[in-house]
Amino acid sequence: MILEALNYAATWPLTSAANRPHIRYSVNLWSRAGRCAAAWREHEEMSRRAMLAAMAGLQQKRTAVVLGSGLLRDVPILELTLQFDTVVLVDLVHLASVRTWLAIKGLRNVRLIERDLSGLSDIAEGRDPDPLGFLRQVPYLDLVISANLLSQIGRGAKRRIDEMPQGAMPDDALPRLMQAHLDGLANLPAKACLVTDIAFSVVDRTGHVHETVDLMHDVTPPQASSSWQWPVAPLGEESRDYQIIHQVIAA
Repeated sequence: MILEALNYAATWPLTSAANRPHIRYSVNLWSRAGRCAAAWREHEEMSRRAMLAAMAGLQQKRTAVVLGSGLLRDVPILELTLQFDTVVLVDLVHLASVRTWLAIKGLRNVRLIERDLSGLSDIAEGRDPDPLGFLRQVPYLDLVISANLLSQIGRGAKRRIDEMPQGAMPDDALPRLMQAHLDGLANLPAKACLVTDIAFSVVDRTGHVHETVDLMHDVTPPQASSSWQWPVAPLGEESRDYQIIHQVIAA
Protein backbone atom coordinates (compact mmCIF):
# COMPACT_ATOMS: atom_id res chain seq x y z
CA MET A 1 0.00 0.00 0.00
CA ILE A 2 2.90 2.36 0.69
CA LEU A 3 4.21 2.11 -2.88
CA GLU A 4 0.74 2.64 -4.29
CA ALA A 5 0.26 5.72 -2.12
CA LEU A 6 3.63 7.14 -3.17
CA ASN A 7 2.88 6.55 -6.87
CA TYR A 8 -0.52 8.21 -6.46
CA ALA A 9 0.90 11.20 -4.63
CA ALA A 10 3.72 11.67 -7.14
CA THR A 11 1.31 11.43 -10.09
CA TRP A 12 -1.22 13.92 -8.67
CA PRO A 13 0.69 17.18 -9.44
CA LEU A 14 1.66 15.86 -12.90
CA THR A 15 -1.96 15.28 -13.93
CA SER A 16 -4.57 17.82 -14.96
CA ALA A 17 -7.42 18.43 -12.53
CA ALA A 18 -9.95 16.92 -14.95
CA ASN A 19 -8.11 13.60 -15.08
CA ARG A 20 -7.02 13.28 -11.45
CA PRO A 21 -10.06 11.11 -10.60
CA HIS A 22 -8.61 8.48 -12.97
CA ILE A 23 -5.28 8.23 -11.15
CA ARG A 24 -6.54 5.61 -8.71
CA TYR A 25 -7.60 3.31 -11.57
CA SER A 26 -4.11 3.56 -13.07
CA VAL A 27 -2.46 2.92 -9.70
CA ASN A 28 -4.75 -0.08 -9.11
CA LEU A 29 -3.77 -1.47 -12.51
CA TRP A 30 -0.09 -0.91 -11.71
CA SER A 31 -0.51 -2.77 -8.43
CA ARG A 32 -2.40 -5.68 -10.01
CA ALA A 33 0.16 -5.95 -12.81
CA GLY A 34 2.86 -6.45 -10.21
CA ARG A 35 0.90 -9.12 -8.35
CA CYS A 36 -0.12 -10.93 -11.56
CA ALA A 37 3.16 -10.54 -13.45
CA ALA A 38 3.59 -14.27 -14.10
CA ALA A 39 -0.02 -14.75 -15.24
CA TRP A 40 0.12 -11.69 -17.49
CA ARG A 41 3.51 -12.40 -19.06
CA GLU A 42 2.20 -14.26 -22.11
CA HIS A 43 -0.43 -11.62 -22.84
CA GLU A 44 2.13 -8.83 -22.64
CA GLU A 45 4.50 -10.71 -24.93
CA MET A 46 1.76 -11.45 -27.47
CA SER A 47 0.73 -7.78 -27.43
CA ARG A 48 4.30 -6.61 -28.04
CA ARG A 49 4.73 -9.20 -30.78
CA ALA A 50 1.64 -7.95 -32.63
CA MET A 51 2.88 -4.36 -32.43
CA LEU A 52 6.34 -5.31 -33.64
CA ALA A 53 4.76 -7.12 -36.60
CA ALA A 54 2.87 -3.94 -37.50
CA MET A 55 6.13 -1.98 -37.42
CA ALA A 56 8.05 -4.44 -39.55
CA GLY A 57 6.67 -3.58 -42.97
CA LEU A 58 6.81 0.19 -42.76
CA GLN A 59 8.90 2.02 -45.34
CA GLN A 60 9.07 5.19 -43.23
CA LYS A 61 9.33 5.37 -39.46
CA ARG A 62 8.97 8.99 -38.49
CA THR A 63 6.20 9.30 -35.89
CA ALA A 64 4.44 6.53 -33.96
CA VAL A 65 1.51 7.15 -31.64
CA VAL A 66 0.47 4.72 -28.89
CA LEU A 67 -3.13 5.15 -27.73
CA GLY A 68 -3.69 3.89 -24.20
CA SER A 69 0.03 3.56 -23.44
CA GLY A 70 -0.71 2.83 -19.78
CA LEU A 71 2.06 1.02 -17.92
CA LEU A 72 4.04 0.28 -21.14
CA ARG A 73 4.31 -3.37 -20.08
CA ASP A 74 2.47 -4.50 -23.23
CA VAL A 75 4.15 -1.98 -25.56
CA PRO A 76 7.58 -2.52 -27.23
CA ILE A 77 8.61 0.98 -26.22
CA LEU A 78 12.37 0.44 -26.55
CA GLU A 79 12.03 -0.85 -30.11
CA LEU A 80 9.68 2.01 -30.99
CA THR A 81 12.07 4.64 -29.72
CA LEU A 82 14.98 3.06 -31.55
CA GLN A 83 13.17 2.84 -34.88
CA PHE A 84 11.01 5.99 -34.93
CA ASP A 85 12.07 9.60 -34.83
CA THR A 86 9.27 10.46 -32.39
CA VAL A 87 7.03 8.30 -30.22
CA VAL A 88 3.89 9.88 -28.77
CA LEU A 89 2.21 8.21 -25.78
CA VAL A 90 -1.43 9.16 -25.25
CA ASP A 91 -3.48 8.30 -22.16
CA LEU A 92 -5.69 9.84 -19.49
CA VAL A 93 -2.94 9.42 -16.90
CA HIS A 94 0.81 8.92 -17.15
CA LEU A 95 1.87 7.53 -13.78
CA ALA A 96 4.93 8.93 -12.05
CA SER A 97 6.41 5.42 -12.09
CA VAL A 98 6.16 5.33 -15.89
CA ARG A 99 7.61 8.84 -16.25
CA THR A 100 10.52 7.90 -13.99
CA TRP A 101 11.23 4.73 -15.98
CA LEU A 102 11.27 6.69 -19.24
CA ALA A 103 13.66 9.23 -17.74
CA ILE A 104 15.98 6.53 -16.40
CA LYS A 105 16.09 4.91 -19.83
CA GLY A 106 16.93 8.27 -21.40
CA LEU A 107 14.21 8.00 -24.06
CA ARG A 108 14.41 11.59 -25.27
CA ASN A 109 12.25 11.11 -28.38
CA VAL A 110 9.14 10.24 -26.34
CA ARG A 111 6.32 12.75 -25.95
CA LEU A 112 3.47 12.37 -23.45
CA ILE A 113 -0.05 13.60 -24.16
CA GLU A 114 -2.83 13.48 -21.58
CA ARG A 115 -6.12 13.02 -23.39
CA ASP A 116 -9.57 11.48 -23.10
CA LEU A 117 -9.81 9.08 -26.04
CA SER A 118 -13.39 7.95 -25.43
CA GLY A 119 -15.36 10.49 -27.48
CA LEU A 120 -18.04 10.61 -24.77
CA SER A 121 -17.98 14.40 -24.61
CA ASP A 122 -18.86 14.55 -28.32
CA ILE A 123 -22.00 12.49 -27.77
CA ALA A 124 -22.90 14.50 -24.67
CA GLU A 125 -22.80 17.66 -26.80
CA GLY A 126 -24.89 16.13 -29.59
CA ARG A 127 -22.05 15.46 -32.03
CA ASP A 128 -20.92 12.27 -33.72
CA PRO A 129 -17.90 11.02 -31.77
CA ASP A 130 -14.54 11.65 -33.41
CA PRO A 131 -12.11 10.68 -30.64
CA LEU A 132 -9.14 10.13 -32.96
CA GLY A 133 -9.67 13.24 -35.06
CA PHE A 134 -6.68 14.91 -33.38
CA LEU A 135 -4.39 12.42 -35.11
CA ARG A 136 -5.06 14.16 -38.40
CA GLN A 137 -2.98 17.04 -37.02
CA VAL A 138 0.05 14.87 -36.19
CA PRO A 139 2.78 15.47 -38.79
CA TYR A 140 4.66 12.61 -40.44
CA LEU A 141 2.43 9.99 -38.85
CA ASP A 142 3.38 6.46 -39.90
CA LEU A 143 2.02 4.14 -37.18
CA VAL A 144 -0.81 4.24 -34.64
CA ILE A 145 -1.17 1.55 -32.00
CA SER A 146 -4.33 1.07 -29.94
CA ALA A 147 -2.86 -0.78 -26.97
CA ASN A 148 -5.43 -2.76 -25.00
CA LEU A 149 -7.57 0.38 -24.87
CA LEU A 150 -10.87 -0.23 -26.66
CA SER A 151 -12.58 -2.29 -23.96
CA GLN A 152 -11.44 0.25 -21.37
CA ILE A 153 -13.18 2.98 -23.34
CA GLY A 154 -16.42 1.02 -23.07
CA ARG A 155 -15.99 0.26 -19.38
CA GLY A 156 -14.97 3.79 -18.46
CA ALA A 157 -17.79 5.35 -20.47
CA LYS A 158 -20.35 2.99 -18.91
CA ARG A 159 -19.16 3.96 -15.45
CA ARG A 160 -19.49 7.66 -16.27
CA ILE A 161 -22.92 7.20 -17.92
CA ASP A 162 -24.19 5.28 -14.89
CA GLU A 163 -23.36 8.32 -12.76
CA MET A 164 -25.43 10.61 -14.98
CA PRO A 165 -29.18 11.25 -14.65
CA GLN A 166 -31.28 8.67 -16.47
CA GLY A 167 -31.75 9.64 -20.12
CA ALA A 168 -28.80 12.03 -20.16
CA MET A 169 -27.10 9.93 -22.86
CA PRO A 170 -28.63 8.05 -25.82
CA ASP A 171 -29.13 4.31 -25.42
CA ASP A 172 -26.65 3.57 -28.22
CA ALA A 173 -23.82 5.67 -26.74
CA LEU A 174 -21.52 2.75 -25.90
CA PRO A 175 -21.64 0.97 -29.30
CA ARG A 176 -21.21 4.36 -31.01
CA LEU A 177 -18.05 4.99 -29.01
CA MET A 178 -16.65 1.56 -29.80
CA GLN A 179 -17.41 1.94 -33.51
CA ALA A 180 -15.96 5.46 -33.58
CA HIS A 181 -12.63 4.14 -32.30
CA LEU A 182 -12.54 1.38 -34.91
CA ASP A 183 -13.55 3.79 -37.69
CA GLY A 184 -10.97 6.30 -36.53
CA LEU A 185 -8.21 3.70 -36.81
CA ALA A 186 -9.46 2.44 -40.19
CA ASN A 187 -9.53 5.94 -41.70
CA LEU A 188 -6.06 7.03 -40.64
CA PRO A 189 -3.48 8.00 -43.28
CA ALA A 190 -1.08 5.66 -41.47
CA LYS A 191 -0.80 2.01 -40.54
CA ALA A 192 -2.92 1.06 -37.53
CA CYS A 193 -2.49 -1.81 -35.08
CA LEU A 194 -5.36 -2.76 -32.78
CA VAL A 195 -4.84 -4.94 -29.73
CA THR A 196 -7.96 -5.33 -27.60
CA ASP A 197 -9.84 -7.71 -25.38
CA ILE A 198 -13.26 -8.42 -26.83
CA ALA A 199 -14.89 -10.59 -24.13
CA PHE A 200 -14.25 -12.13 -20.74
CA SER A 201 -15.33 -15.33 -19.07
CA VAL A 202 -15.70 -16.35 -15.43
CA VAL A 203 -14.13 -19.81 -15.10
CA ASP A 204 -14.00 -22.07 -12.05
CA ARG A 205 -11.21 -24.39 -10.93
CA THR A 206 -12.52 -27.25 -13.07
CA GLY A 207 -12.47 -25.13 -16.22
CA HIS A 208 -16.23 -24.73 -16.33
CA VAL A 209 -17.32 -21.39 -17.85
CA HIS A 210 -20.04 -19.80 -15.71
CA GLU A 211 -20.48 -16.53 -17.62
CA THR A 212 -19.18 -14.81 -20.73
CA VAL A 213 -19.52 -11.06 -21.25
CA ASP A 214 -19.16 -9.17 -24.53
CA LEU A 215 -16.82 -6.19 -24.12
CA MET A 216 -17.55 -4.84 -27.61
CA HIS A 217 -21.18 -3.91 -26.87
CA ASP A 218 -22.37 -5.81 -29.96
CA VAL A 219 -19.92 -4.03 -32.27
CA THR A 220 -18.13 -6.43 -34.63
CA PRO A 221 -14.34 -6.23 -34.27
CA PRO A 222 -12.09 -6.38 -37.32
CA GLN A 223 -10.77 -9.73 -38.46
CA ALA A 224 -8.03 -10.87 -36.13
CA SER A 225 -4.52 -11.66 -37.26
CA SER A 226 -3.92 -13.41 -33.92
CA SER A 227 -5.79 -14.11 -30.70
CA TRP A 228 -5.01 -15.36 -27.20
CA GLN A 229 -6.30 -15.53 -23.64
CA TRP A 230 -5.36 -13.13 -20.85
CA PRO A 231 -6.02 -14.22 -17.24
CA VAL A 232 -6.74 -10.73 -15.95
CA ALA A 233 -7.74 -12.09 -12.54
CA PRO A 234 -6.11 -15.50 -12.02
CA LEU A 235 -7.20 -17.79 -9.22
CA GLY A 236 -6.56 -16.08 -5.90
CA GLU A 237 -6.67 -12.54 -7.23
CA GLU A 238 -10.38 -11.90 -6.77
CA SER A 239 -11.54 -15.35 -5.70
CA ARG A 240 -10.03 -18.65 -4.61
CA ASP A 241 -12.53 -20.54 -6.75
CA TYR A 242 -12.93 -18.46 -9.91
CA GLN A 243 -10.71 -16.71 -12.41
CA ILE A 244 -11.53 -14.08 -15.03
CA ILE A 245 -10.06 -14.75 -18.46
CA HIS A 246 -10.23 -12.21 -21.28
CA GLN A 247 -10.18 -13.05 -25.00
CA VAL A 248 -7.75 -10.77 -26.81
CA ILE A 249 -7.26 -10.14 -30.53
CA ALA A 250 -4.71 -8.27 -32.61
CA ALA A 251 -5.72 -6.78 -35.95
